[in-house]
Amino acid sequence: MASSYDECDNQRREWQVPKAIDLFCGAGGLSFGLRAAGFDIVAALDNDPAAAKTYRSNLGEHLLKASIEQVTPEEILTMAGMSPGDCDLLAGGPPCQGFSVQRRGEDKDLRNHLVLEFLRFIEAIRPRFFLMENVQGLMSNRGRPYFNKVIHRTSELGYVVQVAKLNAADFGVPQERIRVFMVGEHSPVDAASFSFPEPEFEPDDYRTVRSAIGDLPSPPEDGSPHPDFPLHFREARLSPINLERFRHIPEGGGRDDLPVHLQLPCHVNNPSHRHKDVYGRMAWDKPAPTLTARFDSFSRGRFGHPVENRTVTLREGARLQTFPDGFHFFGNREEIARQIGNAVPCALARVLGERLIDCLNHAEERSALVNMVRPGRQLTLYGTVE
Repeated sequence: MASSYDECDNQRREWQVPKAIDLFCGAGGLSFGLRAAGFDIVAALDNDPAAAKTYRSNLGEHLLKASIEQVTPEEILTMAGMSPGDCDLLAGGPPCQGFSVQRRGEDKDLRNHLVLEFLRFIEAIRPRFFLMENVQGLMSNRGRPYFNKVIHRTSELGYVVQVAKLNAADFGVPQERIRVFMVGEHSPVDAASFSFPEPEFEPDDYRTVRSAIGDLPSPPEDGSPHPDFPLHFREARLSPINLERFRHIPEGGGRDDLPVHLQLPCHVNNPSHRHKDVYGRMAWDKPAPTLTARFDSFSRGRFGHPVENRTVTLREGARLQTFPDGFHFFGNREEIARQIGNAVPCALARVLGERLIDCLNHAEERSALVNMVRPGRQLTLYGTVE
């Protein structure tokens, strides 16, 4: 008997393979998941040389290495062999550090305008769907003006926009990672066929750190690469005092477990300091915390191995982001950590891709909604955003 997956796969073959463009693609976590869902990624864009090499090695040569400000949508359409309106999905995660709630200082950040660059490409490419990923700060005081501009302008263009905060752990990723996702659907009937997927896992059933990396052997003590697992090596910069800190921190513990003489002065003087996860270990039987671009550093978060006196390796980080072991990364340690930490987890990208393809495959059914919609446009459906 054919499985439901086989039946779904056979059904997809009856339709033309949907085509997608990935902006700010980085190493390709989003592209990899979308491709696994059934999309043909026909063009991608990123300005990071190391990430571009990684992307091309794993996903193909359809990447243009350039800053988005220097590229016209027409160039991307030509590269993809498309005209405006041909693209099924325009996807991307504009760099989000300027919106981060952990960021201090003035609200102005040169990276914030990259969200509006994504909007510029929506306006010119006119995809059937667009998908944008960003940090929760997009909906904070820092990000709200940009968020609102995207919502209102795309609504003027005929898109019904839905927004949700999704936790990657709800979809099989062994990591608590909450991000904002915005999906716009060009709909002549002013109603959405897309809806965000319901969680597939409950907190008691979340995939854990142990399930993701528990089978990996300990990396060599001398800091050399493991012979069987690429990028599985210890942090070379671990200082004697950080090694001493590791010895005091239990599995799942953090800086509060350190004796006073090993705590930073700012933590001693301000016990309520908000960065509670620094100098922390992961717990074996819980999901990992959110990986960041500096998850390779013990002092940047709860990135210590559950029991060994070291940070998690790059290979372990890649697994926690659901990259397969056969996905090859290029660059130095810092560049690779940034590629992994900034990626959309592949497993979550696949779930979203499958939902989008389901909508695309049944596009003709949307016309039946025309008699079910009240006059006037509902500009935004806020999904699960609170």
